[in-house]
Order: sequence, then C-alpha cells, then structure tokens
Amino acid sequence: MVISRSIEPIDVSDTQLEKLLESAHLPSLLLALAHDLGDLSILREDLIPDSSPAIRALGGYAPEQAEAARTVALEALKRFRDGGNRLGPDPTDDDLERFLEHMTRGELTPEYVPLLLEELDYPVHDARAPRWRKDELATEREFSAVVIGAGMSGVLAGYRLKQAGIPFTIIEKNEEVGGTWYENTYPGARVDNSNHMYSYSFAQRPDWPYFHSTQKVLHEYFSNCADEFGIRPHVRFNTEVLSADWNDDRAIWEIRVESAEGAEVLEANALIAATGQLNRPKFPDIPGQSTFAGPSFHSARWDHSVDLRGKRVAVVGSGASSSQLAPEIARDVSELLIFQRTPNWYAPVPDYQDAVSPEQLWLFTHVPRYAQWYRFWVFWTSSEGALPSARVDEGWDGQSDSIGKANDEVRLLFTNYLKEELRDRPDLLEKVLPDYPPASKRIVFDNGAWPEMLRRENVTLIADSIAKITSKGVRTDDGEEHEVDVLIYATGFDASHFLTPITIRGREGIDINEQWDGDARAYKGVLVPNFPNFFMMYGPNTNIVVNGSIVYFSECEMVYILSCLELLLRSDRRAIDCRQDSHDRYNEWIDEGNRRMAWGVARVPSWYRNEKGRTAQNWPYTLLEYWQQTHQADANDFELL
Repeated sequence: MVISRSIEPIDVSDTQLEKLLESAHLPSLLLALAHDLGDLSILREDLIPDSSPAIRALGGYAPEQAEAARTVALEALKRFRDGGNRLGPDPTDDDLERFLEHMTRGELTPEYVPLLLEELDYPVHDARAPRWRKDELATEREFSAVVIGAGMSGVLAGYRLKQAGIPFTIIEKNEEVGGTWYENTYPGARVDNSNHMYSYSFAQRPDWPYFHSTQKVLHEYFSNCADEFGIRPHVRFNTEVLSADWNDDRAIWEIRVESAEGAEVLEANALIAATGQLNRPKFPDIPGQSTFAGPSFHSARWDHSVDLRGKRVAVVGSGASSSQLAPEIARDVSELLIFQRTPNWYAPVPDYQDAVSPEQLWLFTHVPRYAQWYRFWVFWTSSEGALPSARVDEGWDGQSDSIGKANDEVRLLFTNYLKEELRDRPDLLEKVLPDYPPASKRIVFDNGAWPEMLRRENVTLIADSIAKITSKGVRTDDGEEHEVDVLIYATGFDASHFLTPITIRGREGIDINEQWDGDARAYKGVLVPNFPNFFMMYGPNTNIVVNGSIVYFSECEMVYILSCLELLLRSDRRAIDCRQDSHDRYNEWIDEGNRRMAWGVARVPSWYRNEKGRTAQNWPYTLLEYWQQTHQADANDFELL
C-alpha cells in the first residue's frame, strides 16, 4: 500500500524510547497506547488534556502534566514492545466512550459520537462508503455518471461511484489528476490544514513529511489515491467540458467535450461537477495589463521558464498565495515590490513550514493507532473550537474592528503577534495592521516568514492603490512608476462564478447561470432546482473559513449524492430534482447564519461575497450540522420524475 503503510514493530531500547518521547504528542499517544494494550488505566484523571488555546499550543499538557504523561507512556511502550507488539482486544462501546470522554474533557455530546468515530475511521473502516450497489437495486437498468474534474473531490466521487457499481467517466482538462494541487506550483505553495485532516478519512498515511503539506506532497498523495482506487482508467485527460444539456424526453445529460481529437457528445444519467470554487484564476481590474513588456503571469499558472534570479519583481496582491510565494522568491530577486490592497490578519503557526521530526515520524509509523488518535485530536480541537470567534455577539458594543468578545481576543492575539514581529519597524506595522474583524476575509497562516521578508532590504511593501500597468511596470495613484522586469499577479480566484466557463442547461433549456443571475445558490451546496440528476461538490456555501477541512465536506457531499442516487434507483424513477420550496427554505437558513458571521457583516473587500454582496461561498455553521444535513436524503425534498 502506498497510502496507508503498515506499522512497523517496536524494537528499540528503553533509552531510545525516552528520547523518542521528547517529540511525542502525548495526549494522542496515551490514547493510542490505551487502545493498543486494552488498558484503560493509562487514561488517568490527572492526564486529561486541555484544549484551551494556550495549553493546546504546548501540546495539550502543562509542563508538569507532560512529564507525568511521558512516564506513563514510557512504561506502556515498554510493555507493548516486550509483549511482542501484540494488540489487545478491540475496545467495547463503553471503552470507546471512555476514550472519547478523556480526549474531550467530558465535553463531548452524544450527537457528536458517530461523526467522530467516522473521522477516527474506527471501529468500521470507511464508514462513509455506500452500503448498496446498483446491480442490487436496479439489476436490469443502465445507469451511468460523468464527473467533471479529477481533483480531490473528483477522485473521491469516482471511488464512491465505483464502490456503488455505477459506471462513470471523469473529464479532466489537465494531463494529470490533483486539481488545484496539480495546477498551483508556485514557490511555497502548501495547505493551511494539518495534513492529517487534509486527507481522506479512509486513506490515511502515518508518514506525512510535514505538518502542513507542500503542493508536491499533496499532489503525490492524490495521485497515489487515484492509482490505488483504480480511478485512472476512468479519466479522460486533456479534455474540457464545454456544455451539458439535460434531455427532458430521454432523461439523460448530453455533455459536449473537446480534446485534441475534436469535440464529441457524451451521455450520462447523472452529472457531478467536481470543479470546486478555486479553479479559475482571477486577474484584477487594472487597466494596461496587456501593455507590460516583460514576463507576466498569475501565481496559479506559474511560469517556470522565467528565471527570477537577480530580477526586479512586482507581486500584485498580499493574500494567502502572495504570503507563501513572496518569502520564497525574495531570497533570489534583486528587488521585490509587493502591492497590497488590503492588509491581512496573520495567525501565528510556528510549525507551519516545519518537517515532522524523525522522532515523531518514528512514533507515527511504529505505534499502532497513534496517527488515528492524533488526527482525532486535530479534528476535535480545531474543527469547531474557532467558530465562536467568527460569530457576531448580539448587542456587541466594542470597537468596529471586532464583532464580539471571542473575536476581539483573537484580534488582540494577532495584533500582538504583528507588533512583536515588527517591533523595530513601526512604518511597516502601520501598513500591515488591519482595521477589520478577524475572519472577515481569509486568515493567513504564518511562522514569522512574512514579517521577516518585509524587513529585508530588497523588499518594499506598497500600500498605495494601483492606477495602471505600464510597459515598464506599475504606476500608483501618487503618479510614481515602479519599474520592474517581471510582474506576478497573486490575486486569487474567481470564486463566485461557479461552473464557469461551462454552460449547464437544465429542464426546458434553462441556463444555470441565468437562473442564478450572479447569485449562486444550491440545496446543501449540492443540488439546484430545474437541474435533475445534477450534483455539485464544493458548491455554493460549502467553503469553510475557521473550522475543518474541505476534504471533510467532500466526503459528506458524496454520502449525500449517493443517498440521492439510491433513492432514485429504489424508486425506479428516471430523475431526481430538488424541490424549489426546500431549496428556498434552506438558503434562508444559510443567509441567516452568514449574517451572524464576521464575513457577513464586515465591509472589507473579500472573495467571500459575490458581486451582489451576498455570501455565496461560506458555510456559517458547525461541521456536525453539515454532517447531519447530508447523512441521508429525504424524499420530501425532491421531485422524482
């Protein structure tokens, strides 16, 4: 197996074990050892971890607790080693409940338990896999699907369809799988989530080389998944979907595609758009872009033929991608000009670029279930815990740059971080310190690399607005022309125009973008009325800002899509279409939630809102609520045609 490698036996000395424990995440290790040995006495009351921000940053234990935990862990590891690395009996339901209560300080409510066990991938492996097959529900019926996109969601969709026995084809415009992790090859590209979370729950690997994986590592992971799941033979690479039309009479989708061999029309009973929100680069509305004489490109389409060494380089934008790439190229260029429109809030994440230590890697690959429980810890402490800090407090009368007590605490934490990092550069601090509430737009992770880069002699941060692009460089509103050799646009993606540039036409030929009229909406982010047997992944209002991983959402979406297909096949109908009233009630609930979040009330420019000012991208509720919303399709929400 390339993805989930087997655990190796423990065969090192006591002294070596002591050394290895210096790098361990002790709460996860103790849970794993109690699980592996079947010994609940390891879970002592004085070793219940603390998930508060200050203690979480220390690994879940205060120093005295950590020392006691190492002693307990060392004795347990020696017992496991000396017992021949044999696993104890599987825990009972009561034992599992004890494990969960210990890790969550007894804060776990019953409705979370099945969700957390799914994330733990225990005791049922791949609990989100379909429990039915098409040949069992509709033996004689022909039923196939086409998936648009072979990124993270598209690979998952193909795997689930394969498990359900539904023939499928994936159309991919690139020559390789991976989506954003194939396309975004700019220097420094990496994921904000912990890689233990940013991966399929059922396809874990214990040997991640980084805490937050680089583009190369993630592309390798999703490529390996495509191989191991047997997806590649189903993918038509270098092929683009031009349009898809629903044939009312035949109840099929007619999908027009184009490749080097020309255009053709494919037919399928179901169509799944796994194109996501962040796949089409967005260039800023600045005049004169075509006049620049030197090389220019978007960060999402990095031109590796351009040698930046010794060049004067301008980066337009200072958001997430700029914050990753600029520190990387600053070391090589002669001069780097960064044009900032809006400053960002930076979250201090010390291990953001760190490799997993050899000691931690050894524990992940030698202690059974350690990686599983570490993933659980990350999920529990990061998935819902930050959500209250993005929610508006009713009657909040604090300053306008925060929207509640918890949000203001985050603002102070981030402010103090920037003040400390730039304590010798008040001129820079004035430029980079935001005046809007945290979570109003994307929060950028930083381990000190961004402030360190800004202090370099060859780097200049320019906060003046850009008037135009000239043949020589960038002219700002003050009339100054900044001459550069290379121009890089780090200006994000066209997130609000879902499905662009594909034309999707549903019942009676209605165009989905005409129906949306610039304000994309969907039922649970997946279905749109008047578009039968059409499903989206990472659709409207499924982006998460402060809680969880988009991989989690994709897994929930595929559970729901397959539940819809099961309902359709069991009913022996030709098509399933979302009811308009169900769709409208759901979106009223979504809008109500977003109006209570930082991104819904703040006026700072952000891709979180569409051209009509509505939040069409973000999910404003808990991960548990989305799991509950998508766990089972309700026949009352649909027309079965």
